[in-house]
Amino acid sequence: MRFLLPRGQVIWRFCMNKAKAQVFEGILSVVVNAVLFGVKFWVGMLTGSIALIADAWHTLSDSLTSIFVAFSVKLQSKKPDKEHPFGHGRWEQISSLFVAFILGIIGYDFLINSIERFQNKESVVYGTAAIVITIVSIVAKEVLAQIAFYIGRKTDNVIVKADGWHHRSDSLSSVVVLIGILVTKFAMDFWWMDSVLGMFCALAIFYAAFSIMKESVSKILGEDPKQDLIDNINNEIKLIYRDNFNIHHLHLHNYITQKELTLHMRLDKNMTNENSHKIATDVEKMILEKFNMVATIHVEPLG
Repeated sequence: MRFLLPRGQVIWRFCMNKAKAQVFEGILSVVVNAVLFGVKFWVGMLTGSIALIADAWHTLSDSLTSIFVAFSVKLQSKKPDKEHPFGHGRWEQISSLFVAFILGIIGYDFLINSIERFQNKESVVYGTAAIVITIVSIVAKEVLAQIAFYIGRKTDNVIVKADGWHHRSDSLSSVVVLIGILVTKFAMDFWWMDSVLGMFCALAIFYAAFSIMKESVSKILGEDPKQDLIDNINNEIKLIYRDNFNIHHLHLHNYITQKELTLHMRLDKNMTNENSHKIATDVEKMILEKFNMVATIHVEPLG
């Protein structure tokens, strides 16, 4: 589906900053999901298809996730205060955990329904309208997923990526419904196909929920700085002083809207306090300007 989004240029030009991009994704998702819900529900009632009606409610659940996207943007954009001196950026992770929880419930419900349908040897008969709306739903939800993944990558926002996986899960469930429609329409002997594919789809949803939860928990607990970051900081220091200060013991505290970096740096033991303080201050200023991180440096005597 990437051909539908030529590097997301149109979207990104419209969404001029991180907050606007996230809100744009949330509003677009709510509108599209509401329309898809209405059409799916109408076709489901028209054809008497329980599966389509259930799939419609699954689609509507995406709107709840998207509302949390916009809600978390509002919360995390609040400025630091006395009780929260590092800002409110971690609302992004909290919202992501909630999305993962919703995905887990949907996956569990999907798995149970598939097992029950298999045990009861149920086979649903659909009409042409069901085929058309299901195909439209698959395409629309995949486009929404690609938009969310693109904005998530550009803004490095976990909740937007989570919303993309939610769109993807709905697209997968619609694929299962479509396969079930075609199989039961042309090969009634394969009544079990829909149930088996539903089980695989449920496992895919569980995996998406696990991935989202793992990434969110990792950022909440704290992360080691990547080697690329360490190398880049070293290179920038050498541009200033042409020396290797042997920086080590780096710890990154990611508050999303603000990042705090602590590190140790070895300097000549014969250097005066005034000179060592100036070097540490220069490096802290460089890290803030180049890497957008507030650094705190502990100076150690070399040798």
